Amino acid sequence: MQTPARIAIDANHPDPGAVREAARVLGAGGLIILPTDTVYGLAAADRPETLEAIYRAKERDPRKPIPLLAADVDAVARYGARITARARLVAERYWPGALTLIFPVSDRWEGFRVPDHAVARAVAAAAGGVLRVTSANLSGAPAAMTADQAQEALGDRVDLILDAGPCRWMQASTVVKADGDQWVLLREGVIPWSEIQTIQ
Repeated sequence: MQTPARIAIDANHPDPGAVREAARVLGAGGLIILPTDTVYGLAAADRPETLEAIYRAKERDPRKPIPLLAADVDAVARYGARITARARLVAERYWPGALTLIFPVSDRWEGFRVPDHAVARAVAAAAGGVLRVTSANLSGAPAAMTADQAQEALGDRVDLILDAGPCRWMQASTVVKADGDQWVLLREGVIPWSEIQTIQ
């Protein structure tokens, strides 16, 4: 791949033209690097061939799932996630934010997050509501907190980089599997697990 295009974009008021360009690249099957509130992400459209491209770019074990980044909770519901009453309460409390919730969808499980970052949500909305997004680094390497770090890790493997400056949290999201009444912590990140457990 050639050197990717790179666009500086305001974290709070993203330029609509830049958002449209990102959606165009994604729609054409490309990979982009985009900012979130936690770490920079490697994003693709939710299609089998682009999902495979993410695994190749990251050199990631294909048995490890790639979560979905959503524009809002309605996009998660439209995707077919089965959201219980308690899960909706938790989502309303922490979305947009640094929490990934794993919900049943048909006969499988999918992780969803609505990030607290205007750029990420705008690009997801422009691209249809959800994107496949994982951290913008080679598998096993430290996560990228800036566009420069993401470009250094994956710059020759993507088509576009959106640079909105350093991430706010510089830490991964908390990941919880919302399995009916049996919730399971898979990774503790920005949001404390003890806090989530108090919401019933």
